[in-house]
Amino acid sequence: MHDLNWSKVDKIILEALAEDIGSGDITTASVTENLPVCTAKIVSKTNGILSGLKIVERAFSLHDKHIHLDRLAEEGENITPGQILMTINGPGKTILAVERTALNLLGRSSGIASLTNKYVKAVAGTHAIILDTRKTAPLLRELDKYSVRAGCGQNHRTGLYDMILIKENHVRFAGGIEPALKNAIRYRDDQAPDIKIEIEVTNLDELEIACSFKVDRIMLDNFSLPDLSAAVAQINGAIELEASGGVTLNSVAEIAATGVDFISVGALTHSVENADFSLLFE
Repeated sequence: MHDLNWSKVDKIILEALAEDIGSGDITTASVTENLPVCTAKIVSKTNGILSGLKIVERAFSLHDKHIHLDRLAEEGENITPGQILMTINGPGKTILAVERTALNLLGRSSGIASLTNKYVKAVAGTHAIILDTRKTAPLLRELDKYSVRAGCGQNHRTGLYDMILIKENHVRFAGGIEPALKNAIRYRDDQAPDIKIEIEVTNLDELEIACSFKVDRIMLDNFSLPDLSAAVAQINGAIELEASGGVTLNSVAEIAATGVDFISVGALTHSVENADFSLLFE
């Protein structure tokens, strides 16, 4: 599994800590003048796939470099309720200051990984690959896409800059599929020869036009199951096919069975239910 871009992650963590701590933890300061060095543990309250424990580790370390942490579970591991995932040893005030930010990041990351893994398991036995989308939480894309990988899914493009993906509005701006593709291919050949081109189509007639061009992938947007099967038969492996639009856990297995290469699922990151964890002092 690809690692994180830590320069981006550190910025996310530091801004999240600043948002929560602000000018200081006045609750802890008001309750006790000094908190001793103590030990706490992070405990899972749910079944699922673990993701983000290394981010938790980073959050504590950025706030207090002298804190000591022991990871007792690995990213991508199946976890169960009551499982101890990490022990933390250090000043009580540090642990309390970082606790909520750390658990928020861990909960979202593990929730995404767990949901992604359910989709991956649902298409087992087919060659379909589950992809995420750009429907991530603003400024959390680095973490969201990492979490998808932890759940054994794969990432679609990272942003607008690393793949040409021609969608319905682009086609309208260009005056049709043919001029849109001609312009994109010309741009690719002149300025970005290593960039892949994908185009979205909404029916089999548009698919026929698109497949006459040198594209890397075609997105089949909201196709019915019979039309997905017909598209797979028509292309016959010559171009990668991606099914997209309204995919759910109830429908993804049937979509995969049509023979498409990829299935993109916005729900992986835009409709995630956070996993639940506790931080408990010993």
